[in-house]
Amino acid sequence: MAETEGRNRRKVRQGLVTSVSGAKTVTVTINERIPHPKYKKMMNRSKKLHVHDEHGEAAVGDTVRVMETRPLSKTKRWRLVDVVEKAE
Repeated sequence: MAETEGRNRRKVRQGLVTSVSGAKTVTVTINERIPHPKYKKMMNRSKKLHVHDEHGEAAVGDTVRVMETRPLSKTKRWRLVDVVEKAE
């Protein structure tokens, strides 16, 4: 991934496709485990991202890798890099 190197590092996340919203949009849920700032207990935090899927590769249940990009619409700020694992 040449785009993640150098001056313009872009965030790359991995998550689960929860919805296919439109022709070129999927909703991806990102789950991360972070320690509580004060008590240090591990917590689960999830976030939903709207992702641009140019070729319609992703389906519900797939594990995908997404990368930050320029604003593509009101809510889309991420694009699909690749499908890590297809759903059964």
